[in-house]
Amino acid sequence: MATKAKGFRARSRHKLGKSVRRMPSVNKMLQEFELKERIQVVIEPAIHEGMPHPRFHGKSGIIREKRGRSYIVEIKDVRKAKLITCHPVHLKKVK
Repeated sequence: MATKAKGFRARSRHKLGKSVRRMPSVNKMLQEFELKERIQVVIEPAIHEGMPHPRFHGKSGIIREKRGRSYIVEIKDVRKAKLITCHPVHLKKVK
C-alpha cells in the first residue's frame, strides 16, 4: 500500500479547484492595499506564487506590512495571531 500524500496541497481538491480554467485579470494581480486594511484570504489556484496555506482560505485579517510584491497579513487562528505572507492575487478587500 502506498502512503498518503502530505504535501502543501494535499486533500484540498475542492478548496483549490476552479470550475472554469481561466487566469485572473491583471488588475487582480496588481491590486494595492493600505496598511491596517481588512482583507479576506481567497486563494487563486491558478497562481502558485505567494499562495498561503489552504487552512487560511476564507479567513479575514489585517495588512501589517508590504514585503516586496507580497503583503504580510495578521490572521487570528484559534487563539493565536499568525503572520502569513500572501501575494495580492490571493487577497480581497472586505467592505
